[in-house]
Amino acid sequence: MDKAIWPARFYAPPHSPIDVPLQGRDLRPALTSCGLLGVLMVLSMATPLAAQERFLPAASAVVLPASVHAQGGRQSQLRALDQARKTQPQNLDAALAYGRAVFTLGLNEGDLRWYGSAKAALGPWWQATDLPADGFFLRGLVKQGFHDFQGGLADINRAIALEPRRAEFWSWRFALNLLQADMAMARQDTEEIARLFGAEESDVYRAILLYRTGQPLPAVQMLTRAIRSPQNQDASSQDWLSFHLGEAHRVGGQAAQAIAVWGERLKRNGQSHLLRLSLAELLNQQGRHAQAQAIAMNQADMASLTDALLMQALLASRGAKDGRETSLAQQMDARLRAQALRQESLIERPKLIYQIAYGKDIAAGLALSIDNWQLQKEPPDAVLFAQAALALGQAQAAAPVVAWAEKTRYTDPQLEPLIQQLKAHPSWKGGRS
Repeated sequence: MDKAIWPARFYAPPHSPIDVPLQGRDLRPALTSCGLLGVLMVLSMATPLAAQERFLPAASAVVLPASVHAQGGRQSQLRALDQARKTQPQNLDAALAYGRAVFTLGLNEGDLRWYGSAKAALGPWWQATDLPADGFFLRGLVKQGFHDFQGGLADINRAIALEPRRAEFWSWRFALNLLQADMAMARQDTEEIARLFGAEESDVYRAILLYRTGQPLPAVQMLTRAIRSPQNQDASSQDWLSFHLGEAHRVGGQAAQAIAVWGERLKRNGQSHLLRLSLAELLNQQGRHAQAQAIAMNQADMASLTDALLMQALLASRGAKDGRETSLAQQMDARLRAQALRQESLIERPKLIYQIAYGKDIAAGLALSIDNWQLQKEPPDAVLFAQAALALGQAQAAAPVVAWAEKTRYTDPQLEPLIQQLKAHPSWKGGRS
């Protein structure tokens, strides 16, 4: 999932540094997220409700040229966990500890190799039907990380059946139902969260569901209350809620307010990849390319810039005509070629943006959009799908996007005019699901 919806507080924000110990934390989606911003809560699955994760979009995937175990200050922690599970290859607890740690890094850094490491750790139990709740949960997270959303949801449901009062399980279930546009099931999830964990917890999910179903302004009110709640003053919750408050503003046509919310929060946590990416994208959409460039290219080391931020820097450079476009395009092209050589088959959003919004290969982008839409139905993917169909004069190809928008009632300032253009196009013959 790229900038998709993930449950939050038990996972760190995408691309946040590991600044807390890996032990004694809870594993929750970072909606986000990707979903679910916050301090890295990885190993212990028994945190109290106030520390439970919620719903955040995850960052777009990026594969960096570093060794999977050569990650600065994290190296000793990961090596210790890795050594423990290798010493006891049939010890599920050791495998889960390592698997949770590396899966969280994959979520934070968008590096699919971490997901591969998590899957390898679970290898002896990949087909098991008698796992504990934590085992089903982590296996479900790894499956959805590789876009097996149905398999991931099935495992998370098994975890819930075993331990129904684990908030992080419900957070991820809500996220995956929303990702697949199953609004009825997502609504049921909010009701179960209210029953099990209280109205204040469920109101955040209800607000997310509101802005994803055409009601952003009530969502703004609910999220504003949540962000002021004494329960939500930890950095993790503030990051996560700030993302969703800004997103509700954006969806409601209040770009200036979204930029203010994200910009202010980014000043407090400059390491939040989710907030940085969201802000850079919106600034580009608003034509504020110089500012978008400054936000996206915040790292001196270009090799450590994620694919998602590199793509926004490239769009900003083209818009600002600052002379760096050719160099940035070459870097993006090199990364995609390297991914192709590794035979990575997942469709990640930076590639779609490069092909469609940047215009590298719109026909290929449309073909990928058609395939991607079968797996996940997210607003940014809908925009790219519609843009490609219109650019190629094949409006009918984007009929599934129109059907999704009408079914969910979702709209935003980018998508609404595209839907109208699709319906008015000479090639349009009517919607289909």
